[in-house]
Amino acid sequence: MHPKIAIILGSTRPGRNGEAVAKWVYGVAKQRKDAEFELIDLKDYRLPQLDEPVPPSLRQYSQPHTKAWSEKISDFDAYVFVTPEYNHSTSAALKNAIDFLYQEWNNKAAGFVSYGSAGGARAVEHLRLIMAELQVATVRAQVMLSLFTDFENYSVFKPAAQHIAEVNTLLDQLVAWGGALKTLRKT
Repeated sequence: MHPKIAIILGSTRPGRNGEAVAKWVYGVAKQRKDAEFELIDLKDYRLPQLDEPVPPSLRQYSQPHTKAWSEKISDFDAYVFVTPEYNHSTSAALKNAIDFLYQEWNNKAAGFVSYGSAGGARAVEHLRLIMAELQVATVRAQVMLSLFTDFENYSVFKPAAQHIAEVNTLLDQLVAWGGALKTLRKT
């Protein structure tokens, strides 16, 4: 059985560049036959600022939006986080969505596609630290997109050709790690 990999669009900002990036990653992924891929847009879940009274590690959710988010995220073996870089970090919306859950992330794999003036590198640095605390193994390969060279007028996404190979390398690693980590999770 092929691993299930979520491509999570990590920005809810109006006019966001991430939508074009996430759809592009999903388009590249759909051409593969070694995993199942799904595009998940945080905007569709309308998560407020974390509003659960019990820590997520206990998985005692009281809010319908948390239960829906938990059900969706639980289903996957690995994740591609598509993240902007805002003020040397990831978006508040993505950090908040990650913080709603705990066990759902455990013993899975994650990779990153980032964009920003420095390719989103600092956002990914922060996400790697967060993922470590959630017991998520992050793969080495990542895709960094520059607002200067991969976007026309900082808003029209026109990725350089070499990025397709980078996405596939990232997905190769996620398929391998996502499958291997299944053995650590209870079935």
